[in-house]
Amino acid sequence: MPDLHPLQWLLGGLCAVLVGMAKTGVPGLGILVVPVMFYVVNAPLSGPGTLLPLLCAADLFGVFYFRRHAKAGALFHLFPWVAIGIALGTGVLSLVAGSSLRALVGVIVLLMVGAHLLRKRMAEANLTRTALAHATRTDVHHGWEKALLFGVLAGFATTIANAAGPVMNLYLLSMDLPKDQFMGTGAWFFLIVNLAKLPIYVWQGLITTPSLLLDACLLPGVLVGALLGKQLYNRLPQRAFEIVVISLTLISGFSLLIPR
Repeated sequence: MPDLHPLQWLLGGLCAVLVGMAKTGVPGLGILVVPVMFYVVNAPLSGPGTLLPLLCAADLFGVFYFRRHAKAGALFHLFPWVAIGIALGTGVLSLVAGSSLRALVGVIVLLMVGAHLLRKRMAEANLTRTALAHATRTDVHHGWEKALLFGVLAGFATTIANAAGPVMNLYLLSMDLPKDQFMGTGAWFFLIVNLAKLPIYVWQGLITTPSLLLDACLLPGVLVGALLGKQLYNRLPQRAFEIVVISLTLISGFSLLIPR
């Protein structure tokens, strides 16, 4: 049994529940776990290593619930750029202090939110709803520049801090996907990427026997969160869903800038 204070156990259980909820009901909650997990474990870079197996377990629930709704075409052209971002993140991971990494991801997240809101406002001011949907589909599916930007940032952020959620949420929101497709596409993306990161984290020494023991203790919380998230998801209308995602993304971005 890992030797943690009661408050650390409480925060760890909360993280596990939020991870489960993020994968089945409220995307954006997962990124809130990133800074909290640094208070659960003591070493600065042990947080991501402890969190990753919990994310993989939660991803399985997300894929199970939304397996029929993934929009695979939105991901295939993204993965080569994600691989580049993962490679960059792997190189940086052992060179920069954990607090600096968190701040860097926070800045990236806030910039992406600002860019998304600006794009949305300009599009709504100049295009009809039909034209907007068509322009968005064309921009995302055929614009390699956007795939490069989001792919590299997502790969980099997920490698250094398990913090690609805000980047991918903005990417998927920019496609105006219905809720089910949003969740299904995101679920498959994160399952594939997080599984690919496991050997990197083991190689970097971020996943250890003590961290896996802690994960085993926290795993029931992921199950509880996955069930709660699905219930909440069924009660969120599309507009509220988008507002929640953007709001939580903003909160998470600022939280990563707060010194530990």
